Amino acid sequence: MFTTPQPHSLLGTALVGATLLLASVKAEAQEPGVTLEIEAGPAWQSRNSVEIPNDGTATRFELDALIGGGAVPVGRVYLGWSWRERHGVRLLVAPLTLRGSGVPDREIHFAGASFQEETTLSARYTFNSYRLSYRWLARKGEGTSVWLGTTAKVRHAVVALEQGGVTARDDDLGFVPLLHLAGEWRFAPGWWGSVDVDALAGGPGRALDATIRVGRAMGDGWHLSAGYRTVEGGADVDDVYAFAWFNFLTLAVTKEW
Repeated sequence: MFTTPQPHSLLGTALVGATLLLASVKAEAQEPGVTLEIEAGPAWQSRNSVEIPNDGTATRFELDALIGGGAVPVGRVYLGWSWRERHGVRLLVAPLTLRGSGVPDREIHFAGASFQEETTLSARYTFNSYRLSYRWLARKGEGTSVWLGTTAKVRHAVVALEQGGVTARDDDLGFVPLLHLAGEWRFAPGWWGSVDVDALAGGPGRALDATIRVGRAMGDGWHLSAGYRTVEGGADVDDVYAFAWFNFLTLAVTKEW
């Protein structure tokens, strides 16, 4: 049976944590440089509610209940450049695709097509995120640093269903402006912890991408890190109702020049 989980969001916690970091550190310059980071790890979906179109003619169903919660392997790449001591930009490429099948317990109307109950239904969910962030080093001390900024996000989302000879697909490309907050705590020689947030809420939707990590400097500009990320959000408009919540375990290799 399809059920609708209660919505979850860590936006308030992440913003409070970043604000506390901002209040606790002193200003200092940052050396210019280039950073490349490659990350991989498993992801699980805790919620994935879909209704397309969102006008009463379609069925609202739980995609995670249909195809399972995971885990699936995912990855992302960051490329950053800082200049003039305090200013920087960061490019992110974060693809995400899940495929699976299940047996719905009721008929599903989706994107103009109908899919039968008690018959195997295949599904694909894609949410690719491309972001360009401007980051300003607001505060830096001997043990802590805080960045503030904005993020321009382009997301490509696809939901596709197939059953026998019946197929339906909704493909959406859109722009989302976000706020960026990040902090770093160097708690021991060679060791650091960090929080990194892109988020915004209001109007018909919201978006949150928050990461907590612990890393180790390996020398010659190399770093290894591991952490946890949550990605949550969606939109409730006439064309689409879609809200998803994903959880990630991350392992990353970073090189600084």
